[in-house]
Amino acid sequence: MRKNKTFEVDIYDMKYPNISIGKTSDNQIVEFKGGILGQKARVKITRNRNGYKKGKFLELVDNSYLENNKNHCPKADICGGCSYQKLAYETELMLKLDMIKKLFADNDIEYDGDISINRADVVSGYRNKMEYTFGDSKKGGDLVLGLHRQNRFYEIVDTIDCNIVDDDFNKIRKSVQKYFRDRKTSFYHKSTREGLLRHLIIRKALRTGEIMVVLVTTSEESFDDIRKKLFVNFIKDLDLQGNIVSIFHVTNDSPADAVVPEKIDLIFGKDHIREEMMSLTFNISPFSFFQPNVFTAEKIYKKAFEFGEIDQDTKVLDLYSGTGTITQVMAKAAKKSTGIEIVEEAVEKAYENAEINDIKNIEFLCGDVLEEIDKIKGDYDLVILDPPRVGIAQNALEKILKLNPEKFIYISCNPKTQVENLKDFLANGYKIEKYEVIDQFPKSRHVEAIALIQKM
Repeated sequence: MRKNKTFEVDIYDMKYPNISIGKTSDNQIVEFKGGILGQKARVKITRNRNGYKKGKFLELVDNSYLENNKNHCPKADICGGCSYQKLAYETELMLKLDMIKKLFADNDIEYDGDISINRADVVSGYRNKMEYTFGDSKKGGDLVLGLHRQNRFYEIVDTIDCNIVDDDFNKIRKSVQKYFRDRKTSFYHKSTREGLLRHLIIRKALRTGEIMVVLVTTSEESFDDIRKKLFVNFIKDLDLQGNIVSIFHVTNDSPADAVVPEKIDLIFGKDHIREEMMSLTFNISPFSFFQPNVFTAEKIYKKAFEFGEIDQDTKVLDLYSGTGTITQVMAKAAKKSTGIEIVEEAVEKAYENAEINDIKNIEFLCGDVLEEIDKIKGDYDLVILDPPRVGIAQNALEKILKLNPEKFIYISCNPKTQVENLKDFLANGYKIEKYEVIDQFPKSRHVEAIALIQKM
């Protein structure tokens, strides 16, 4: 099988999080990102060494026998936002759970318990943040504001009637797209690095209805005070269910295809939106982390509280604490709760939120876990880990293990890297006491997982 040759492949198995295993008509096995069990896909071979073949998903040839949900997004086959639109929810849960169980088996993880998956109570309109990109759906076409097309770097999908967000997101996105189309405003071209419009971020607190809009542009053209005022008035006049309380303009000239906030200007309202969760109030700023699904986030935090068996004698250390959500949840019942977070803005918001919630037995350290952990004084009964998708770096994990608490709770948005880290805990005298999966992102490939790790 030659490299760069294309084949039609029948997908007969899947590995977490996004790996399909397919077979060609002559029984050659190929692994590639994308696809769903039972689909036929066109795949280009990118690696062929010693019988191990990797490929790139090019296009869908035939749907899977599992895809029988008729009430799906109209852009389901091309949008890169979520992949399980055509699956019934029970089928989606089954696939996700099966992949996590295989992940444990493939990595020889010792766990005597049964792995279960917690379903989401809300499966549509659940996301509280979206980051849209300005571009076009084909070269030279009209301006489009949406999400990247699956496996395409330049093409943007007009995400009409997206069903993982509520209607306010769809109204704002569609209206902003028309606003700049009518004015023939240029968008940023990655190849030439020219043009004005880059991204639009929308955040909505689903419990309070407060909405934040962040427009990201380059500095190539002048987005002066008059243009800012006109944009603000346009956004404020939209007929929405929620309330626009905050509008920012961000300047980003970085060549990276990501929002790099080089300059941040508040052009209307307050510098945050207010959300409520588990009887606590949280102020959320433009770039501070907050769980994208508040409904299942509550399930995760309640599960962590249950696993930790928190009481007034418990001292909790929360690593990778973000805006301090779980640090505060624990502090409500614990003797003391300490968080470590590298993002300065997040730490500022964490202290602000703790003050709003009148929580005194709490502190936060701003810095890299690898460095700040050396400053920790005293023993902790429980250490909570909620790292980024890449997991915990080996040098940081070695220091974390030396804390030697009775319990760890490891929350992860990427069970694959979590499983890699779990091997180190098992090798250092700990065992996995409990492990559960939470379907944090219905209709997508992603889940959250929570492990209770205890001394043997």
